[in-house]
Amino acid sequence: MKYEILSNPNFAIAKVEFEQTGEQIVLEASAMVAKSTELQMKTEMRGGLMGAAKRKLLGGESLFQNTFTASSAGETIWFAPPGSGDLMTFDMDGTEPVFMSSDNFVACGPDIDLDTKWQGGKGFFSGTSMFMVRADGTGPLFVGSYGGIHAVEVGPGGYIVDNNHIVAFTGGLDYDLRSVGGLKSFFGGGEGYVCEFRGQGTVWVSTRSADALARFVHPFRPVKSSN
Repeated sequence: MKYEILSNPNFAIAKVEFEQTGEQIVLEASAMVAKSTELQMKTEMRGGLMGAAKRKLLGGESLFQNTFTASSAGETIWFAPPGSGDLMTFDMDGTEPVFMSSDNFVACGPDIDLDTKWQGGKGFFSGTSMFMVRADGTGPLFVGSYGGIHAVEVGPGGYIVDNNHIVAFTGGLDYDLRSVGGLKSFFGGGEGYVCEFRGQGTVWVSTRSADALARFVHPFRPVKSSN
């Protein structure tokens, strides 16, 4: 298959064209935008009931995922992340896993395995998932974000990233979650928690945070009068 990312970084969408009969791609639920009529779709729990339930309960992913199979060459499918933002592709070669925030997975090839990794209790208190999704295997992996995506190279000095801006990172990195700013910052809407990365690798960060957007619009929400 061949694929391209269009309309990025603000409203990214992926177009995949299948080059052979039987080629497949797996999409997160609701990611599909449009497809060829002949392209076959099968909804299933990848990894069986236990594997799907683990991803749902721990990683926040959908219980069911959709597998699309080409019935002939030239068929196409379009898909996108749920929010306004960017979309990036990892061409996985099986040598190193990729970790991503649980709500950033969009699609992957059939030979990519998804699992969850606990990131510690602080993930819960910072308003993010307690789990990261680990991707292993070979083939394309599509990861979305809210806002644009930029790569940050991590070297001997390490790097610190706000928890709500992490899109993905390479498996060779270690990290610790820690608070910044103290209780005043946490309850006042400050930075809250960050990830301190160590080792050699790459972290992809988003230019915007859905959590920050929610805090921004909260004062303007309609309030129903008690009268």
